[in-house]
Amino acid sequence: MQKGDPDLSKKVDYKKDFKQLYLPKPAPEIVVVPRIPFIMVSGSGNPNGDAFAKATEALYSMSYAVRMSYKSDDVPVGYYEYTVFPLEGEWDLLDRSKPSTDKNNFKYTIMIRQPDFLTEEGFERFLEQTKRKKQNPLLEKVRFEHVEDGLSCQMMHIGSFEDEPESFAQMEAFCTEHGFTRLSKMHREIYLSDPRKTEPSKMKTVLRFSVSKA
Repeated sequence: MQKGDPDLSKKVDYKKDFKQLYLPKPAPEIVVVPRIPFIMVSGSGNPNGDAFAKATEALYSMSYAVRMSYKSDDVPVGYYEYTVFPLEGEWDLLDRSKPSTDKNNFKYTIMIRQPDFLTEEGFERFLEQTKRKKQNPLLEKVRFEHVEDGLSCQMMHIGSFEDEPESFAQMEAFCTEHGFTRLSKMHREIYLSDPRKTEPSKMKTVLRFSVSKA
């Protein structure tokens, strides 16, 4: 990472600049999701446990280190001002013979999108900086990767996490009606509400899964 001149005149806000991906309507639709840079942590087990909380904390610590780097002596080349992206998660099951209601059977990769000026070299530098400031064992598992979901079905789910199966049923029915096939049971969730501050009936979560055209 080299010293650059931050462009503070440019402001990227995901709610405006990437509205299609982060603020869909509460009805199924088909989108094409491009290749996106993320920092991420993989794990398994109940997301209400300590490991998941520590992983989330590690991702936010890293994301704010990148966001505030314009104040440092080594500003990333191409830096521009932006709103930190929301937490996302890819979810699957450890044992597919068990019901999806068994939270101890969850397998996940949680992640936060990064600005396109972040490089692998920059990531390594921010990671070392964050490790010096934060005593979090999950920082050892943080990695930097690009993900391309491609052709996908998505919708805004409004309500509690427990009610998500109803929205997934809508999405699958929409796909069947319009000639699309869901590729796997894995799905993505994008968390637009803080569950600590929002009543369950009003929480907003983007649900998405990959599809192919039948």
